[in-house]
Amino acid sequence: MNLNKYIEHTLLKQDATKAEVTKLLEEACKYDFLGVCVNPCNVKFAKQYLKDTGNKEVKVVTVIGFPLGQTTTESKILETVDAINSGADEIDMVINGGRLKDGDYDYITEEISKIKAASQNHNLKVIIETDLLTADEIKTACELCIKGGADFVKTSTGFVKNGAGAKVEDVKLMYEIVKDSGLQIKASGGIRDRETAVKMIEAGASRLGTSSGVKIVSSV
Repeated sequence: MNLNKYIEHTLLKQDATKAEVTKLLEEACKYDFLGVCVNPCNVKFAKQYLKDTGNKEVKVVTVIGFPLGQTTTESKILETVDAINSGADEIDMVINGGRLKDGDYDYITEEISKIKAASQNHNLKVIIETDLLTADEIKTACELCIKGGADFVKTSTGFVKNGAGAKVEDVKLMYEIVKDSGLQIKASGGIRDRETAVKMIEAGASRLGTSSGVKIVSSV
């Protein structure tokens, strides 16, 4: 299985330096990854780097409302517009998990719909943070993503303390909910080796967010 075109090569740590972002971009080009996922402050630099190196295939993905999802819808919209204007190709937005647990489903659906509109037809991935959800809440979150018009539902930020990140059983559950809707799945968080990556794809993921992309595609 050729995994490179599933991988969004990821660097989202809060102290990421320009040198580290540059290395990420170099690796993405070298290994022909589908994309890179960087913090919003690095979007413009990443887009310019790829343009200057003549690489038009690697997508620039960024995160919105990250990692807590507890900012207002209005601020997420502003973040999204700024990211698109800076050159982002895709948006990964964290939902407000508290509102989900409160049962305020209209809020979640409306927020997804508004962020999708602000993304100007670029792919919107909605991070539901599966580590914090029950199976029923995961099902509901997936249903709201469908209703809100998202393009992907994504497992995790990777920032939950002691969290496992993406789990095969959660991806399988998500796939059962979304498989007939056209909504795709991005598994992210804790994917550090080829075996785990393959299991996520077999469970239904069509994208993988990982900082271990080079290790994954280099192993046999």
